Amino acid sequence: MRIRLAHPNDAAAVDELLHQLGYPQDDTATTANRIQAWCDDPSSMAYVAHADGDLLGLVAVHVCPFFERSGSWGRIVALVVSEQARGQGVGRQLVAAAELFATGRGCVRMEVTSADRRHGAHEFYRRRGYVDQTGRRFLRDLTDQ
Repeated sequence: MRIRLAHPNDAAAVDELLHQLGYPQDDTATTANRIQAWCDDPSSMAYVAHADGDLLGLVAVHVCPFFERSGSWGRIVALVVSEQARGQGVGRQLVAAAELFATGRGCVRMEVTSADRRHGAHEFYRRRGYVDQTGRRFLRDLTDQ
């Protein structure tokens, strides 16, 4: 297995991975455009794990500067490993790639959000040294104004 940058021609496989994560996609061309936009943005990157021509997983990471202090923090925006490849170290290697990207851009902290129902994911992150945080996350949809 190897980790490499995601390419727009990975869009169909990325759509399948996102569907497994619970986010069905409508249009492969739109996914390809999103992948390209992430690759063109120096603060963002998407990596895929692949073996024998199959995509096994995906991680997308974004870097943001702190406002209240010096430095930056990284955020894992998406992480998914194919159902047939889970438990084989794919996620661990994808997270390592995301962390390497973030530290290479001066990040001193990483964060990730995981839905309450994803207990297996919570344990995965804890094993990587991530700790549960207190507080609440608030969202507002800006498209329905």
